[in-house]
Amino acid sequence: MAVMESTAQIYEGSRIPSPIPTVLQVDPDKHDLEDILTINFGPNHPSTHGVLRLVVDLDGEMVAGLSAVIGYLHTGFEKTMEQKTWWKCITYPERIDYLSFQTNELVFVLAIEKLLGLETPRKATWMRMCLSELNRIHSHLVWLGTSALELGAISMFWYTFDERDAILDLSEMVCGTRMHTRYFQAGGLAEDIPPGFYENARTFCKQMSKAVDEYEAILDANAIWLKRTKGIGLLSADDAIALGQSGPCLRASGVNWDLRKNMPYLAYDEVDFDVPVYTGGDVYDRYKVHMDEMRQSVRIIAQCVDRLEEMEGEPWIADDRKVVLPPRHELHTSMESLIHHFKIVTEGYSVPEGEVYVVVESARGEMGCYVVSDGGPKPWRVKFRAPSFVALEATATCMRDAAVADMIAIVGSLDGVMGEVDR
Repeated sequence: MAVMESTAQIYEGSRIPSPIPTVLQVDPDKHDLEDILTINFGPNHPSTHGVLRLVVDLDGEMVAGLSAVIGYLHTGFEKTMEQKTWWKCITYPERIDYLSFQTNELVFVLAIEKLLGLETPRKATWMRMCLSELNRIHSHLVWLGTSALELGAISMFWYTFDERDAILDLSEMVCGTRMHTRYFQAGGLAEDIPPGFYENARTFCKQMSKAVDEYEAILDANAIWLKRTKGIGLLSADDAIALGQSGPCLRASGVNWDLRKNMPYLAYDEVDFDVPVYTGGDVYDRYKVHMDEMRQSVRIIAQCVDRLEEMEGEPWIADDRKVVLPPRHELHTSMESLIHHFKIVTEGYSVPEGEVYVVVESARGEMGCYVVSDGGPKPWRVKFRAPSFVALEATATCMRDAAVADMIAIVGSLDGVMGEVDR
């Protein structure tokens, strides 16, 4: 078997610093090349979270080489958005990462508002923060339930989806749909906050605080769970930084970086919460970061609800008739409002020429949106910085000296969503 040229050799003699390899090469000094068996894991994801192909070189039960092949779920979201009006584009980012849909919608709306120089009412700002944190818990619950299921803890899946259903009930109360809400609009929110939301959100916070304790009581006392997660899939702080990691993957490796604290947006600098950081860099610490983040999200949601109640009666969307749809009740009585509504929905609105890059802290880490406007009704260029794609680059590093049985736990712990990777 021919040995592939190493990444270090490719960069040797150049001024480009040698990066941490994102492909695990077979080392002939450690493995007899005649004993290497190359197999395909996929094109299904080993953790069944999407469509991914892993080409794995095995030396017995140990992983000697690994490379990821992506593109099986390519949907062309970014190029499709460049053919749509700004108003119609808002529905697309949600579907890039279908678990963190609210955050993806937020980053694109913030980019539009930055280009427009549009101020949003504080009620809309706090509601966006409340729903973003609910969505963070939603994503973490799906990750926890499916990751535990793949390692044999079947009951955890049913526990987590009970709380997930409660979050989707809140989404349905706000906008009528459980996922892909399109509730965030340029200038604010699609509708005012419905009666009963605050009470139901507080009830959920109490339920969720107890639920996280129950999850940990089940898993942290499970010898199989601990053996399958502790000391597995190690990622050092230096490697995590070199590979551009963010979110739980970065903080589980001992790096205290969270955009909500370090580069506050919305009103995160006005709420009290902690950033969970662990130093082990293994599957178990990535699990612990997710658990603690759910607790902190509950704290933020409770503070948002308290502040929102004080804003009762305040506007929930900016008064900018060039961008914002007219109030729905006016459509029955005002021909001008009806025409205005029709023109925005069909023709869209123009955004001043320029380019912006906006980042938010999604459930998986730094979600960035780069947008270029040529002054027309459609974006000239749309590009997303997807944390799932960056996390996938750490797969080879985490799989060093790992057994094939650990692949599911390691890849699952990186919490990737393949729709976000391929886009």
